[in-house]
Amino acid sequence: MAGKAAAAGAGVLLVTANVGSLFDDPENLQKNWLREFYQVVHAHKPHFMALHCQEFGGKNYEASMSHVDKFVKELLSSDAMKDYNRARVYLDENYKSQEHFTALGSFYFLHESLKNIYQFDFKAKKYKKVTGKEIYSDTLESTPMLEKEKFPQDYFPECKWSRKGFIRTRWCITDCAFDLVNIHLFHDASNLIAWETSPSVYSGIRHKALGYVLDRIIDQRFEKVSYFVFGDFNFRLDAKAVVETLCAKATMQTIRAADTNEVVKLIFRESDNDRKVMLQLEKKLFDYFNQDVFRDNNGTALLEFDRELSVFKDRLYELDISFPPSYPYSEDSSQGKQYMNTRCPAWCDRILMSHSAKELILKSENDEKIVIYDHIGPNVCMGDHKPVFLSFRIAAGAGKPIANVHKCCVVQ
Repeated sequence: MAGKAAAAGAGVLLVTANVGSLFDDPENLQKNWLREFYQVVHAHKPHFMALHCQEFGGKNYEASMSHVDKFVKELLSSDAMKDYNRARVYLDENYKSQEHFTALGSFYFLHESLKNIYQFDFKAKKYKKVTGKEIYSDTLESTPMLEKEKFPQDYFPECKWSRKGFIRTRWCITDCAFDLVNIHLFHDASNLIAWETSPSVYSGIRHKALGYVLDRIIDQRFEKVSYFVFGDFNFRLDAKAVVETLCAKATMQTIRAADTNEVVKLIFRESDNDRKVMLQLEKKLFDYFNQDVFRDNNGTALLEFDRELSVFKDRLYELDISFPPSYPYSEDSSQGKQYMNTRCPAWCDRILMSHSAKELILKSENDEKIVIYDHIGPNVCMGDHKPVFLSFRIAAGAGKPIANVHKCCVVQ
């Protein structure tokens, strides 16, 4: 595909990956992760590639700084990426600034055959031609080539040092302008609280935060363009509905703390069959006896409980999911398919787009499958999240009906 960008449009590869695990155990996980990532790059040969990372640097960021530098250097200089002669890397490394730190990392790679690609300067309100390889880190707030925000503390008061937020960049390729938004939304702090209501209180918090981001990227400050939002949305299955379905014929036992009378565990047992335990539910335990239900047929039987995106159906589009839940996988490097029993498996990692962006994706005139939405490393430990990718092509001039593309020509 790469090599004839101008005539046939541009091949695009979007990847989202929560990489926190890679920096907690770099010796065992990074080599496998990079090998699987490079295989996807080689298979799809994109002209333009975006890699959105969350929890970059891991949980112990200060201790992981040397691993961060090594990982970035490997991505920029590896033989697998040698044909990508331009790159932009934006790393939120300022972990000492609790009010701004998001631990997001956004990587953009441009194939040598791709001509006339521009990036938007939000301060100057002009597109600038992209040349060379540049890395920006520490205080991204002063970088005019992006917009970055951390969600306010009151969005998620349960977590004092939450690192959730978003980074937005804007690009113009083959006369087509679009935004790319790297996003990390709030997790479920307790399985027990998530189970109490349908939809859960955490779902409501994510709804609020995502709505804020969407309003922000289509406000009146800049020309409206198509957009892709991809990252760790932390979307979860409707916990109450899932448990009621998985344990439809079970009886529930409630365990309370002796001192506070607070519910600390729910045990679901089969009514017969020697009262076999089907599910144990605690704050950070979701121990279901049969993990195959999350893997068989890619877990698609559970997609009916994946409901958080439905609130945004008028604003966001997603291709059909045909891969298993992307989280939480075992971090044991020998366990490529095993889920951890900390949370109910869910499709946390997603690639969403505006309805106008959907129209940009080049549709094939024959039956050849050009648009692919899938996960990376199905049989390999990639950390607790499997990366998710979207591969497609943008036709030359595809954006002209929906954006004033002549503004792309305003370069500096």
